[in-house]
This record gives sequence, structure tokens and C-alpha cells, in this order.
Amino acid sequence: MTIRLVIGEATDVGKVRDHNEDGYLVDDGLGLVAVADGMGGHRGGEVASATAIEALHASFTQHGGLRDAVVAANDAVLDRADGDEALRGMGTTLTAGVLGDDGTLLIGHVGDSRAYLLRDGELTRITTDHSLVEELVAAGELTEEEAERDPRRSMITRALGLDSDLVVDLHPVILVPGDRVMFCSDGLTNMVSGREIADLLTKEGGAATAAQRLVDAANDAGGVDNITVLVLDATGDLPADVVEPRKRRGIFRRRV
Repeated sequence: MTIRLVIGEATDVGKVRDHNEDGYLVDDGLGLVAVADGMGGHRGGEVASATAIEALHASFTQHGGLRDAVVAANDAVLDRADGDEALRGMGTTLTAGVLGDDGTLLIGHVGDSRAYLLRDGELTRITTDHSLVEELVAAGELTEEEAERDPRRSMITRALGLDSDLVVDLHPVILVPGDRVMFCSDGLTNMVSGREIADLLTKEGGAATAAQRLVDAANDAGGVDNITVLVLDATGDLPADVVEPRKRRGIFRRRV
């Protein structure tokens, strides 16, 4: 059976920030998606995420290979920062996925944006945050509940733009019809609990509606950061030329 994806997206500046440093990519033709959460001063964050998204897409389009495309995105962010003193030190997370012909969604991950899988009503986190708090949880020094409230949860230990020798985590996920995958920036997960995320993903039928409801939930909880959500629904019987209507919001986004 051929697996196809129906993809919905939503992004919002939130209720506190004055600009959106998140970026995302959806290329239905390539089966390529990504979420990036930039950081680095007044301009740096939005430039870093946009640079990473553009470079990821260009590299994958020309050469294929998700890991190599993420590395190319890292190189592009480093090069851009080297060429502009005002951008020195900028960086970005990047969580990207590409659907293979065999129905495997390969996820490449750097930073603390996340990917989740909802299957048969159970929500599982696919990625592991590259953050200080996640390391403390792994070491048994913090519980998952304590980590959600820890003020150090935004201190990431790996990102694009920090080091030319980038390590990319790769996670292959074999999809079956009915699976729902979510990619998001931490503007969602820092505001909305895993239980509420699972509930919204389970209740909302359409991918676009589910993505928007999750963004709305983060804003309802305070919206202290930019929020970006992609929802990918796996189906085995949807014609390739049928796509769900999508709401277009946010400053940095790209659908091709």
C-alpha cells in the first residue's frame, strides 16, 4: 500500500513576542517537512530559521539525503553569520522529515523542536530534546514533570549554527494508515501538556484544524513564545491530487 500524507500547518507569533522567529517548510511533492525555531538577538533568530529552511530545501531538492540536507542547512547558517557581524552567534533548531516510497518517514533532528506520533490513541515522542533539562532527566536528576516546569528547559545543547561538526539524530518511523505525526516548536510544548496535546490530536479530525487548535491552545495558556505546528496524517487511499484546505498564518513559512 502506498502511504500518502495530508498535511496541515499553523504558526503564530504568540502573545508576548513582537516577531516570529519560527520557520517551517512543507513540500508535498517531495514529501519533505520541517520546523525550525531560531535564536540569536533582534534579527538573528528569524534569519537563522529562514536560512536553515531555505538551505535544507535546496540541498534536498538537488542531492537528496535528509542528513546531508540538515548538515547543509547548518553550513548555511554558519556562513550567513560569518558574513554579518550583527548575526554572529545566531542559531536554530531543526526537525525535518521526508516520506520514502516504502512508507517510512525519516526524521532528522537537532535541538528541542519535537516530533510526536499518535497511533491508536497513544501519543509517543519520537525525538529527544538536545537540552540541559533533557540530559538531567536522562541522568535521573529530574522527573518528566519537574522538567516541564524547570526554568532551564530552554537551554539547548545542540543547534544549527553553533558548530561546523554537527551531529544529526535520525529516526525512521514506518507509517501505517491512520497514523498522525506532529512536528512543533517548543512554543507549543512549553505551554501545553502532553495529555492535552494527545487529546487535541485525537479529537480533531482534519490536519489543518488540529494544527490550528494546538496553536490556539498554546496562546490560551499564555502564548509566551512563537508557536508552530505541522500535523501529518498518513493515509493509504487518498488520491495524490486531493489536499485538505489549509490556513496560512505567520511570518516565516514556506509551502512549495
